[in-house]
Amino acid sequence: MSKTLYLMRHAQTMFNVQKKIQGWCDSPLTPLGIAQAKVAAAYFKDHDITFDHAYASTSERACDTLEIITSQPYTRVKGLKEWNFGTFEGESEDLNPKLPYGDFFVAYGGEGEMQLRERVSKTLLDIMRKDDHNCVLAVSHGAAVVQFMRCLGAYIFLSIVKERLYNCCILKFAFEMILLHLRKSSIMILKI
Repeated sequence: MSKTLYLMRHAQTMFNVQKKIQGWCDSPLTPLGIAQAKVAAAYFKDHDITFDHAYASTSERACDTLEIITSQPYTRVKGLKEWNFGTFEGESEDLNPKLPYGDFFVAYGGEGEMQLRERVSKTLLDIMRKDDHNCVLAVSHGAAVVQFMRCLGAYIFLSIVKERLYNCCILKFAFEMILLHLRKSSIMILKI
């Protein structure tokens, strides 16, 4: 049996525009962000894609994005939250170290890369293992999504696309449910 996960990054926020580090802290969607979420909603409607279940990070920017995309009930899940950047939260992105971050933020009260990867991956795989979850929408965050892709070995697609995960981009993962192995994935980047 095949199952599909549509995994999205939230729409553009005020902190994205201001180039501020935004992990567990939050900021509201911008007018462009609201428009991006409406484009994503139209994509799903135009392609007759409906969801058995929907999930969002507990961050308001993810919930607000999901609520624009669909009016169906959804579940807020802490495991889908963005990387915890500790005391760097809300500061200028200029303070970020060079990639990969690894365990840099642990010393500042944040999370390590493997800790984030395990948290997000366990959360999403547990969701997809549920019996009545054949087509699922989950709205999360840029680094969280990338770490999930790395866990699945799907990060190669980012290098093929040669683009970053833009706000409100849609990634589609198909799973074979015998052992919940990733069958294929594709990246759709919606830009306005």
